[in-house]
Amino acid sequence: MNDAPRFPLIRLRGVTRVYGEGQAMVRALDGVDLDIEAGEFVAIMGPSGSGKSTVMNIMGCLDTPSAGAYLFRGVHVERLSRDQRARLRRRHLGFVFQGFNLLARTSAIENVELPLLYRGEPAAARRAAAREALHSVGLDGRESHTPGELSGGQQQRVAIARAIVTQPTVLLADEPTGNLDTQRSREIMELLWSLNRERGITVLMVTHEADMADYARRTVRFVDGRVSEDTRRVVEAA
Repeated sequence: MNDAPRFPLIRLRGVTRVYGEGQAMVRALDGVDLDIEAGEFVAIMGPSGSGKSTVMNIMGCLDTPSAGAYLFRGVHVERLSRDQRARLRRRHLGFVFQGFNLLARTSAIENVELPLLYRGEPAAARRAAAREALHSVGLDGRESHTPGELSGGQQQRVAIARAIVTQPTVLLADEPTGNLDTQRSREIMELLWSLNRERGITVLMVTHEADMADYARRTVRFVDGRVSEDTRRVVEAA
């Protein structure tokens, strides 16, 4: 019988994040407890200044808690060195941002290759993986196009391909539809939904749009640096 403790994929316990000192001090997070299971699709919502982006940055290893514990597969991330956190990011996490963050004068396939370049993958392997990632987001034939030659929705698809080319455990999306019109937003959300359901990628998405959050099976709302509401629901195919 295995008596080893079972941990969720992500666990936050008493996580606090404070910026500044004295009268300028801002408590962005105030004792957050949150568990994320592997394979979940979670929408993180809340008003401006509620802490939703801060908690996303901590879970993405882009920031560290001032106090409390962040465990990834049972490992205390807050105890890791900067280099160890960077390795965790490269191996397990993919990121999608509102502004796409693509290199303007670089082709789609070269943009997608970048995470593999940072990992030291051989050129042929990088190119093959990037081509497959672009295929998976429906961009066959657009490999040589620069961002300026693509629509906003296509640029975000390139950004998603770049995020999944490393086969991450978790995809963190920060307002991924914020710069898109309604139709393109739905297309991107259907793509994220598909990656979650068909590939089992855990998706954590910050959004202020309720109709985009409806694609998730769970919504966590933040107010004043704390979790104010945590709801789950059954979501059918879009």
